[in-house]
Amino acid sequence: MPKGYSATQIALHWAVVILIAAQFLFSGSISAAYDRVGDGAVVGPSVGIIAHVAGGIAVLLFAMWRLMLRQSRGAPDVPTTTPPVMRTASHWGHVAIYALLFIVPMSGMVAWFGQNPQAAQTHVVLKSVLLVLAVGHVGAALLHQFWLKDGLLLRMARPRD
Repeated sequence: MPKGYSATQIALHWAVVILIAAQFLFSGSISAAYDRVGDGAVVGPSVGIIAHVAGGIAVLLFAMWRLMLRQSRGAPDVPTTTPPVMRTASHWGHVAIYALLFIVPMSGMVAWFGQNPQAAQTHVVLKSVLLVLAVGHVGAALLHQFWLKDGLLLRMARPRD
């Protein structure tokens, strides 16, 4: 197991964080356009729509890249001071986040390009689940930093190739 994450893994992590935040903050354009198309209107491309679609594709591609790196390079072990219940939560939380980094963009693409209402509903529900998991992920990192004081947070700040 590596002692830390590589510079590429760290850069991809923060790029996905920024992209996901932007997707949440600037989703109004595509939501409004999707509703207008559903009402029979013809909607041309706009900066907001293009940015949301491109951002979703980027999240999907970066998630693929991150998963390939994780499979080939590995990830550092959870600190030994981490209680067993937190280890289990960490494992399944990461599995769920990775799954959603694939499913949310794909459901969005099916919704937008296929005008599929079920995919749109799935997208809306799962993006909320992703937000909850992301908040939990940040909370866990802060818990490690300030309660367990095990230096876990620094792993996403300093590469250890």
